[in-house]
Amino acid sequence: MVEPETLEFLTDLAANNRKVWMDANREERDDAMRNFTGIAKTLHDYSHRYDHNVADAGIKPKQSYTKFFQDARERVGPGLFRTGIDVFSNAGHPSEHVGYYLHIEPQNCFAGAGLFQPSKEGLAKIRNRLVQDPDGIHELTSDPEFKATFSDGISTNKILKVVPEGYDGAAPAAQYLKMVGLGCKKAIPDELLLDDDVIDLLIETFRAASPLVRYFE
Repeated sequence: MVEPETLEFLTDLAANNRKVWMDANREERDDAMRNFTGIAKTLHDYSHRYDHNVADAGIKPKQSYTKFFQDARERVGPGLFRTGIDVFSNAGHPSEHVGYYLHIEPQNCFAGAGLFQPSKEGLAKIRNRLVQDPDGIHELTSDPEFKATFSDGISTNKILKVVPEGYDGAAPAAQYLKMVGLGCKKAIPDELLLDDDVIDLLIETFRAASPLVRYFE
């Protein structure tokens, strides 16, 4: 599924995260982008096996993964370019709706579901849902299949020190209200992603994550 050249390109990019290097390696960059497009199409082609809402949604594979260039306002790490790419399988927009994803980064690949970099409106929807149904999120994270697949439970890339203004610090879901985006993830070894048969593992992972997606629909 993931081509060896794609992982090699991402490894080299991590060591040479500069515009001059990226400009000199445009052909390799474009090859990686074609690989990401193909992966997005494959995930959608198999989506009827883990989420019919995704299967019924019209997707644009070329718009179903994060871009290399990082806007200064959303930058992760010091580099100008992302060295890890998320390929999405969503029924909605990946910055607005919780959905499935595959993160491709050498020695740090994983898959699951979530909304880790939400828009302002997307984050508000997540928090309001948590306030409306705190029992639902706790039941979900206590489910044996969910716990077995996602040993870290619900995670985030950014957490606030206190519950945001306008929300109750004593709310049952307070620990999640502090999260600026959230989701679940399962680590996948690089070598497995090089095999087309990894789609079966991804389907299994997405099935286990589907209750989280449904909770936030």
